[in-house]
Amino acid sequence: MTKFRVRVSTGEAFGAGTWDKVFVSIVGTRGESPPLPLDHLGKEFTAGAEEDFEVTLPQDVGQVLLLRVHKVPPALPRLLGTLDPDAWFCRWFQLTPPGGASLRFPCYQWLEGTRNLVLREGAAKLSRADQHPKLQKQRQEELQARQEMYHWKTYIPGWPHCLDEATVKDLDLNTKYSTAKNIHFYLRGGSALTELRIKGLLDRKGLWRSLTEMRRILNFRKTSAAEYAFEHWQEDTFFASQFLNGFNPVLIRRCRSLPKNFPVTDAMVAPVLGPGTSLQTELERGSLFLVDHGILSGIRTNIINGRPQFSAAPMTLLYQRPGCGPLLPLAIQLSQTPGPNSPIFLPSDDKWDWLLAKTWVRNAEFSFHEALTHLLHAHLLPEVFAMATLRQLPHCHPLFKSTGLGIGGFSELIQRNMEQLNYSVLCLPEDIRTRGVEDIPGYYFRDDGLQVWDAVERFVSEIISIYYPSDVSVQDDAELQAWVREIFSEGFLRKESSGVPSSLETREALVRYVTMVIFTCSAMHSAISSGQFDACAWMPNLPPTMQLPPPTSKGRARPEGFIATLPPVNATCDVAIALWLLSKEPGEQRPLGTYPDEHFTEEAPRQSITAFQRRLAQISRDIRERNQGLALPYTYLDPPLIENSVAI
Repeated sequence: MTKFRVRVSTGEAFGAGTWDKVFVSIVGTRGESPPLPLDHLGKEFTAGAEEDFEVTLPQDVGQVLLLRVHKVPPALPRLLGTLDPDAWFCRWFQLTPPGGASLRFPCYQWLEGTRNLVLREGAAKLSRADQHPKLQKQRQEELQARQEMYHWKTYIPGWPHCLDEATVKDLDLNTKYSTAKNIHFYLRGGSALTELRIKGLLDRKGLWRSLTEMRRILNFRKTSAAEYAFEHWQEDTFFASQFLNGFNPVLIRRCRSLPKNFPVTDAMVAPVLGPGTSLQTELERGSLFLVDHGILSGIRTNIINGRPQFSAAPMTLLYQRPGCGPLLPLAIQLSQTPGPNSPIFLPSDDKWDWLLAKTWVRNAEFSFHEALTHLLHAHLLPEVFAMATLRQLPHCHPLFKSTGLGIGGFSELIQRNMEQLNYSVLCLPEDIRTRGVEDIPGYYFRDDGLQVWDAVERFVSEIISIYYPSDVSVQDDAELQAWVREIFSEGFLRKESSGVPSSLETREALVRYVTMVIFTCSAMHSAISSGQFDACAWMPNLPPTMQLPPPTSKGRARPEGFIATLPPVNATCDVAIALWLLSKEPGEQRPLGTYPDEHFTEEAPRQSITAFQRRLAQISRDIRERNQGLALPYTYLDPPLIENSVAI
């Protein structure tokens, strides 16, 4: 008979403890023990507790390979009936054989009801490193069970595929918000709804009476960035700066030749360019930039309060003054088809003509961002990455461990963008080069994003080098290749034109791919999600919908017409509340580089994690020092404010 000491750690989350009985079976090279009870008087497995037990094996099972965990409700007298299923969040088991070193078995999962679970010692291993048949069988059975639990479905044709569940309530505890986070989220949403209803705004379907009245929505929740937008929203420099550091900083690109359907002339832009230069000269210098919302052309629009809404597909030409002068708008055309009914608006036009044109561009920014930059790139694709990880990588795999338009218009936009989506867009350094914006000054999204990308890439490279000694080891990892293949087929719908790989041949390609996945699900989501409320709190800066069609001539815009074009009161409130919730992490924040779940037990990856955290801390210090000199600090890529993954 052999005695083992067993230490069990229960999570600290609300409801993490359990009254259920827990048994363990120790699986070794020579056999498997029967289920052995972990039993004390009173309630075991209290939230936040680490508890010690001793179990006696009737026979020697040899070298320990696996730990099988059995959780069952306590037996009760028949008259008392049965208890409701009791969930338990187990952090880890630690097994100490007589005279031997302790073995840590990471779990970090909820076990609901009657449940059996097989755990492995915490060292990360590729399948080729598992020589014993029992370990190989466990890998296969774990993936088979997850593939039976998590199924793909087509939500809308042309969209990335997603998890086949009808509602959030159908998710298991390991894939939904914790109870505390859920309560926090709904309390915040409920308080916002109540406040705006008491103010008489939430259910009011009419127009705003004036720009002054709109200030009431700004007072609903204040941020320093929202206040700055209110004070500067009409200024050309602020309008242009939002293409660099606003909530959609991914569209601006250097313009080397004017599009044929954007017939800007020298005479139009001379007041801004000044004497001694021309459009052609500035094009050759590389000082002109273009933001093209052409993908919105002809898109379906929504109906709000019984009224059809309108959209535009504008083109905006911008000019970077020599030296470090501010970026300025030169010209705006509100459609993709030039002509007498599609004038080119200029800073020299009447104040209200020019302001209305800029506001239409901001509305296009809202539509493009919410459907594509945010929903598609920061939610639908990360869901694909997560699903493929659950279905194709076992817990012991090193990558598992480190890792205003209506729905019709949104659907159409996503379908269009999926046809042109390219792998390079998801890899920030390449995207910056492709758009030709490597040297435009004051582009803090680029500066901070590249620093974070580099830190993630170095971390990933270190982890990959530990477990993949050669390119051949990458090619031979069947689980890794199945993961990549499933992302390509389910997320990118097998489109070869996307440039997204369906297999990986080298360690360099693997580092790039994993860096892209981590960056997309963490830093990129933070950059394009955290600033949503800051941009929209003063609604004229980012109107979610427009109630009148775009102007077809100049000289007719008036203050009352400007207000009549903007969203109605109730739509303004609905979007403000939604973006307030979407911009704020609902509790239990886990910043990038923070791994409270200790899946790695080896020293080498733990050292890489520590080095990664040091790099992120230095990036944060640099960002905060720079921000002290900015009138509007850029904080969305400050590492302590970046979530480890998409959490809202």
